Amino acid sequence: MFNMEKRDKKLLIIIAVLALLAPFALNPFPTDSAMAQFNAGYPDLMQRFVIFGIFAIGFNILFGLTGYLSFGHAAFLGVGSYSAVWMFKLLSMNVVPAIFLSVIVAGLFSLVVGYISLRRSGIYFSILTLALAEMSFRLAYSVLTPITNGETGLQVYTNDPQILMGPDSPTVTHLFGLEMRSSYTLDIAGWSFDFAVGYYLSAIIMVAAFYLSIRIFRSPFGLMLRAVKSNQQRMNYTGLNTRPYALAAFVISGMYAGLAGGLLASMDPLAGAERMQWTASGEVVLMTILGGAGTLIGPIVGAGFIKYFENIFSKINNSVLHEWFGFLPDGLENGVIWVLEHFVGSGWHLTLGLLFMLIVTFLPGGLVEGGQRIAKRLRRKGADDDDAPGNKTPAE
Repeated sequence: MFNMEKRDKKLLIIIAVLALLAPFALNPFPTDSAMAQFNAGYPDLMQRFVIFGIFAIGFNILFGLTGYLSFGHAAFLGVGSYSAVWMFKLLSMNVVPAIFLSVIVAGLFSLVVGYISLRRSGIYFSILTLALAEMSFRLAYSVLTPITNGETGLQVYTNDPQILMGPDSPTVTHLFGLEMRSSYTLDIAGWSFDFAVGYYLSAIIMVAAFYLSIRIFRSPFGLMLRAVKSNQQRMNYTGLNTRPYALAAFVISGMYAGLAGGLLASMDPLAGAERMQWTASGEVVLMTILGGAGTLIGPIVGAGFIKYFENIFSKINNSVLHEWFGFLPDGLENGVIWVLEHFVGSGWHLTLGLLFMLIVTFLPGGLVEGGQRIAKRLRRKGADDDDAPGNKTPAE
């Protein structure tokens, strides 16, 4: 399939199947049960899973292959969102031209930022990307208000030109007439599954983006990027100029971020400067490291991990805790809830931070490393069982 190695085919099939079955897999509990708080199969949330997965896949092409750690990738996410909303305002609400424009504009912007930043390496490169991204955020927030609408954010209004809009065209974002916000709900024996148009469009694009990352990883270009990460100075001594390769990786990574920004705007036609803040850049760094930097599937795993637990922990409030621990005596119930309420609801950051610490401490290679360890132990256990005396034939 597509001239890929067997292991890469398996990864691509796994990602495609998971994306297809997400509405089922993320709703494991009936909607009327106490455990329904752990369901996450909602269209908006699933869209964020796959969109930030695209963002992390692109970042991994830069950081995972070349070792260049950028703290400014949220700038490309924001530029992609602004470009998409401007396309909605000027032409039509069709998401296809908006997404294409997001990728192109983000690629051009990343070319400029990369050309400046890659004049340095190591921590100096990281600081340059952070400074340029923060400058972009400040410009979008206060200086370029005619273009970005400042702190209010850029959105679509009824008096916008939209020169390609016909009299019967949808007034919401759509894919050739198929509205992005439309969804179909299926109820089966207490379970509820939402099939959202916007989610499946984003999921298809994520699978295509993942396939492209596989091709990059396995190509001679990807091998050159690994050599840059391994020992860039030695390559320079051989007379090979590595900067064009690093710049190409930076631009490709920025285009992925622009694609994610365009998809965010396509699902909700609003772009704000907050998407360009340094915290958003730090989030994609965490996603990649937690999943496993330099691995193919790691960024998607990290993005899903962070977005899932961010949603779960933040929506567990006092009423949910009282429902869970109502069987305890009043004094003990109040004491348990007083302790737990510091870790959920408004205190969900603390729990997520503790999870980060545990993963980084015990799984320095990320969640993918953990999965590899488990698979290795299972294979070893299976081999030991096969070698047990009772399982051998007389001939053995």
